[in-house]
Amino acid sequence: MEQAEFLPPLQIDERLRALREQALRVRDPSAPDDVLRLLLGVARMRAPERMLEIGTGEGLTSIALLLECPAARLTTVEADEDRYRRALANFDEFGVRDRANCILGDAADVLPSLEGQFGLIFLDGPKVQYVKYLPYCKKLLAPRGILFADDVLFGGWVNGKNPVPPKRRMLVNHIREYLAAVCRDEDLITSVLELGEGVALSVKK
Repeated sequence: MEQAEFLPPLQIDERLRALREQALRVRDPSAPDDVLRLLLGVARMRAPERMLEIGTGEGLTSIALLLECPAARLTTVEADEDRYRRALANFDEFGVRDRANCILGDAADVLPSLEGQFGLIFLDGPKVQYVKYLPYCKKLLAPRGILFADDVLFGGWVNGKNPVPPKRRMLVNHIREYLAAVCRDEDLITSVLELGEGVALSVKK
């Protein structure tokens, strides 16, 4: 999808920018610039005390959020042990380890055990699990909190802009289930934006 022209340039630490470019070259998952720009804008506007991220990767988006919100604490969940360990090293490198609670495990197992509420939840884990995670995310989301789900229009397949490859039909169906659920939930106000691979912003009433 085309990058949104109305958004200002991404302003982040140059060391972090270099790590993001390196991750892109090796195709390690990290939010693209336009999505991260919007996510940081949402975080700045909401100014959450607690944030939750599902899908840590190497911790690069986590770091950007913690640098953007210096008074906030972040809980982030990652199932891959190698990425988890790289994320911990990156948190140390950027001096945010004391504000980052990085949990190694499957989000489906971790989310039910979390307590309290979060002003911002960034959902960027396995897309087929989004609809399964939703009840837990909704419970953990503070009033007026924002659930920011990435990759919800995946490849233009979800909204019918491009034909769905046979191997991706299950993935697309699960994402469509998630979008249907958040859009019809009377406790949430949801907007779907054609940014990156699609984002869904859901605000809890």
